[in-house]
This record gives sequence, structure tokens and C-alpha cells, in this order.
Amino acid sequence: MEYQCHGGRAVVTAVLAALTSSGLRQAEPGEFTRRAVEHGRLDLTEAEGLADLLEAETEVQRRAALAMAGGALSRQIDSWQLLILELSARAEAGIDYVGDADETAIDTTVLLEETQRLSFELSQWLLRPRSELLKEGLRVVVAGPPNVGKSSLINAMSGSDRAIVTPIAGTTRDVIEVPMAIDGMPFLLIDTAGLRESNDSIEKIGIERALAEMHKADLLLWLGEADQVPGGLQAILVHPKSDLRKGRHDALEVSSRTGAGVAELLSRLSREARMVLPVEDRVALNNRQAALIGQAALLLEDAPNDLLLLAEVLRATRCVFDRLTGRAGIEEALDGLFNRFCLGK
Repeated sequence: MEYQCHGGRAVVTAVLAALTSSGLRQAEPGEFTRRAVEHGRLDLTEAEGLADLLEAETEVQRRAALAMAGGALSRQIDSWQLLILELSARAEAGIDYVGDADETAIDTTVLLEETQRLSFELSQWLLRPRSELLKEGLRVVVAGPPNVGKSSLINAMSGSDRAIVTPIAGTTRDVIEVPMAIDGMPFLLIDTAGLRESNDSIEKIGIERALAEMHKADLLLWLGEADQVPGGLQAILVHPKSDLRKGRHDALEVSSRTGAGVAELLSRLSREARMVLPVEDRVALNNRQAALIGQAALLLEDAPNDLLLLAEVLRATRCVFDRLTGRAGIEEALDGLFNRFCLGK
């Protein structure tokens, strides 16, 4: 039951007090969806997709979540389950059926080959980019020496004054994160302290954090000389302040003041993102789903050449798929998932 009422907080509070005094209570976060899972109207993967859909902030996130909530992964798991059940039935028949030897003979080698094929298919799914990359956004770290225009570039790219800009070298001393979307894809721009030798203890901490961020980056924008990239990291070379000094042939020329080159840089980031983000028409697994699919793939890959033991491996694999869809052993997963929902939902 759902009530809607007019008025300010006092009216809402009074209505809630009247309802709770009658023995009712407020729904827990995600309680309605949880009940749908527990009663078989949704499986766990569809509920995870719904949670992602509620949190989606970009078009790519929305489409990926919609595919998951619509049961794309559920249907794939159902096909795997059907194949496992067929293989299990054949293995069990070879163990239990009593009759003519020629009639009931099971070719264990053929059974193992089919098991290995399924293991390979599952392992191919594990090569897909994780859905967490869509949620968190591509980490784009902007780095280089002090006072080369890193913060100005962040502001120009995001269209907002999120990073402090001054003529004084070493202004940025901590990591600054700026979320944004490019062509419907999520990015997290990260401003860092300028890299140089320093005796300032606070600045040294900022430089250490900058180096750590560079090693965690999905994409690195380097605003210094090409041969000065720390640790030989792969980077997109950017020549900032191109309105003030001559550019380099090996770098993208950008001017944060005039805006020249900013659109080209954003376009480059968009192309790079499409190479590493989940493809829109393919299901993207989250870490929980990938861990269980990996467990199933490993079980099948190590399946023994013995009917009795093979039947046990197939049974264990069915149990893994049941945990994947929420048919068994999922209380902890449910608690973690539905805490992300609003009240009710």
C-alpha cells in the first residue's frame, strides 16, 4: 500500500505516526524487490540490474542496467543450467541404469569434451570488462610538472571551476576528483599535485599520492615532456597552454583559456573509453557474478575422467549457478544488495 499526501514535513510525520501507531512499520530498504526475489518473481541478477538502474547517471549505465534488469544474464544462465542438467542426466544414467551394456554405455570422453567446451565458454565471459567500471567511471588522471595547467585543463574539460587555479606552482597538493560524462559514458577526472623535488612535507605527501593515482589510472593524461613520464607508464601526451607556446608534434595541443583542442581531447577520451568499457549490447558482469562464473569454469575445467566424480562436479556446478541466480545460499548477497535501495522499492 502506498500513501501520498500534501503538506510539509509535519504533515508527513503525523501521517507516519498515525500509521505506526496502528501496528504498521516503514518498509526496509529494497524490501519490495527482496520479496520479489524470495518469491521467484525476479532472480538475483535481475535485482542487481534494477539496483544499477536506480543509480544510473549516464546513458551507457542506464542501458547496461536495463539489459541486466530485463533478464539478459538470467536467460544465459538458464541455458547453462539446462546443459549442465543434460550432462548430469547422462552421467547419472551411466552410473545407475541397469540394463544391456551396449544400450547404457556412456562415452566418458565425449561427456568430458562437452564439459570442457562449457568451461571454455564460461572463461570467455570472464574476459568481459566488469560492470563496476561503468558505475565508477574511467579514472582519467591528469599529471605532470607543477604549473603546467593541469587544474585549468580539468576545469576546461568538465566545464566547471572544480580545481583551484593560481600562477603559484604547487597549488594542488591533494587529489581532486571531478565526475563527468562524455558521450554518455562515465569518467572520473583526477587532478594531482605537480611532480618535482620538494622539501615541503605537505607537498611531498601530495606528490606521493599523485604517483599512486597515476599507477591506478585507466587513462593517464601527461602534460610534461614525453621522456619524463614516471615509470614508463603509458600516457596520452597533452601540450597545454598551446596559445602561449609552440606545441609538439607528438602531443595533443590544448588551450584551457581559449578552449582550442578541448573538444578533440574529449573525443580522444571517448574513443579510448569505448575500447575498455563494456560493449552496450553485451551483458557486463559485476564482481560477484564473475567470481561465481569463474568458480563454475574452474570446476568444469578440472572435471575428472571418472563418471562418479564427474557427476559430483556437475552437481557442484549446478549449486554455483543457483547461488548466481539467487536460488540458494544468498542471504549475505541479498543483505548487501538491498542496502543500496531506497526505503521500500
